[in-house]
Amino acid sequence: MDLNQVTVPCTDYDASLRFYQTLGLRQIVHSPPRYARFETESGTTFSIHLADAARADSAVVIYFEVADVDATVERLRKLGLQFDTEPTDQDWRWREAYISDPAGNRVCIYHAGDNRRYPPWRIAQNDASS
Repeated sequence: MDLNQVTVPCTDYDASLRFYQTLGLRQIVHSPPRYARFETESGTTFSIHLADAARADSAVVIYFEVADVDATVERLRKLGLQFDTEPTDQDWRWREAYISDPAGNRVCIYHAGDNRRYPPWRIAQNDASS
C-alpha cells in the first residue's frame, strides 16, 4: 500500500489556494469554488475541498518534508506567511515548524531524513505482532 493523496477541508477556497501555492505546491487541478489538487516534488498529491466551518474544524495535521526547515521558514515569511512556532528540534529527531492554513488546518514543515522511516525505535519487521 502506498499513500497517494491527502484531502483537507477549506472554508475559503481562494485563500487556501494562495496559501498552498505560496508553500510551493504545484497546482494540477482547478475546479473552483470547491476543489483544487496539488502535486509535491515526489509526485504525491494533496487537495483542498470547500467545507462548511463546522466540518473544517478538525485535528488535521499536514506534514511537508523539506531539506532545510530554517531556510524554508525564512523564505515563506518573506512571502508573508506567519508561523505558529519557530523551527524546533524535537525529541523524536525531527526539526519542525508549524503554520496554520486559512481553514485552521495545522501544517508542519519538517525535516526528518532517515528518521522519518527508520528511527532507532522502529519495530523490526520480524518483531511486529499480528
